[in-house]
Amino acid sequence: MTRFRLGSLSLEGRLLAASALLAILVAGVFVAFILALSSLRKATREETQAKNVTTAALQLENLVLDADNALRTYVLTRRPRVLAPYYSAKKQLPLRLSKLQHLVVKDPAQARRVTELSTEIQDYQVTFAEAVLVIAEESFPAARSATKTEGNRRVADIRMRFAELLRSENARTVDRSESASDRSQRATAIGVAGLSASTVLIILFGLYLARSIAHPVRAAAAGATRFAEGDLSTRLEESGPGEVGELERAFNEMAERLARARRELEAQNTQLRESERLKTELVNTVSHELRTPLASVLGFTSILLSREFGAETRRHYLGIVDAQARRLSSLIDDFLDVRRIEQGRFELAYELLDLGALLQEESELYRGQSGKHRLELAVPPDPLPVRGDPDRLRQVIGNLLSNAIKYSPDGGIVELAAERDGDAVRIQVRDEGVGIPVKQQPGIFTKFFRGDMAGSGIGGTGLGLAVSRDIVESHGGRIGFTSAEGEGTTFWLELPGANGVGGDSPQGEQAQES
Repeated sequence: MTRFRLGSLSLEGRLLAASALLAILVAGVFVAFILALSSLRKATREETQAKNVTTAALQLENLVLDADNALRTYVLTRRPRVLAPYYSAKKQLPLRLSKLQHLVVKDPAQARRVTELSTEIQDYQVTFAEAVLVIAEESFPAARSATKTEGNRRVADIRMRFAELLRSENARTVDRSESASDRSQRATAIGVAGLSASTVLIILFGLYLARSIAHPVRAAAAGATRFAEGDLSTRLEESGPGEVGELERAFNEMAERLARARRELEAQNTQLRESERLKTELVNTVSHELRTPLASVLGFTSILLSREFGAETRRHYLGIVDAQARRLSSLIDDFLDVRRIEQGRFELAYELLDLGALLQEESELYRGQSGKHRLELAVPPDPLPVRGDPDRLRQVIGNLLSNAIKYSPDGGIVELAAERDGDAVRIQVRDEGVGIPVKQQPGIFTKFFRGDMAGSGIGGTGLGLAVSRDIVESHGGRIGFTSAEGEGTTFWLELPGANGVGGDSPQGEQAQES
């Protein structure tokens, strides 16, 4: 019997044999790699499931603690309005519990823990919290005593069950993470081994073709060398035969992508440098903006505690403390709004409202803030109905009025006007202040951007306009401005009009995430 030898094959046969062997090897590696990746995806899904359970449990725990804190605050302060978080938590608890139960429905052990936790929470709410509210109507001391004894015990039991649930889920998360890591390493090892074997076979295969493709390969190598030395403009002439031609085209495509990636990285570096500059500026701004009202609050509080004053003087000092505390609260609200926007948790409570009435309220609020400014209001006698969140729209109008007053330090007229513009309602706030330089106008709605104002002595965080734009756009509207340096600025915004005023939407008040 004639023995089979590779040397007896023609060049074409060798090419076909090498190609078949390479195809079989690659197919085997690909199948093994797909199986490893499938296993890895399963582990990743399990890890994600565990993280979702942990997140849902933490959210539920925070909701229960919010309700308990509101209840305790109420029996201590006797102010019914502090119960708002309690009723809000009471309304959300069934949905949160249902979500957590749904997440663990396929895990009997965790499902049992969640069921026990649900029973404990419902028992706390129905048999304790509601009872405390009834007791408080008769005797606040008795209600406080109940929260200190029975309330502490119940909350401690609930927190213990939460801790047990989270401990179990965290342990599973760690196990699944380690499993995912092992599978990832296994998939990587398979890929590396397959690629290594493929590389060896390709090298052997290339030995048969060395003479016919030596020149284009040398040209490709020279081009690659130039490229590695930093000449990203290097491109190969796509004239090689077969696979060599494909290699040349792939090299050129890779070179183009790397050049594009380099340009993108340079742009990102520029953005990062700008981000670092803005962060530095933010730290300086925050330290300055918070220090001034905090110093006033501490200073006048210390004076009031150390000395006796008449009722009028005491009221005056307390008014200063109140104003500065509100200023601190406003600054903190701005930072929280920006964080909510970035996290996609910016909530709006829509209702049907008369924008004209809202503007009148805001004009009265800001009319007495400065003796050097005269605030003029121009709204039509007919209602200007829109559908939106009244508190957020007040925030926008307040930001614009506050900026108009702040950035016209020499005083003057501040105009607040509104009118119907087709199907929309258009609002304008005009001042006679310093105006905005043309080169700074493109960044005026950017977070923390203050331009030359940062060194002018005029306070601010650079967040108000960024938050205002997001609020307006969340209402389906738009906002803009016109300004000339030294001649003042006019900010305008347009909101979609609505039909009729008075009452909520047909579906009732609703919350929408922006």
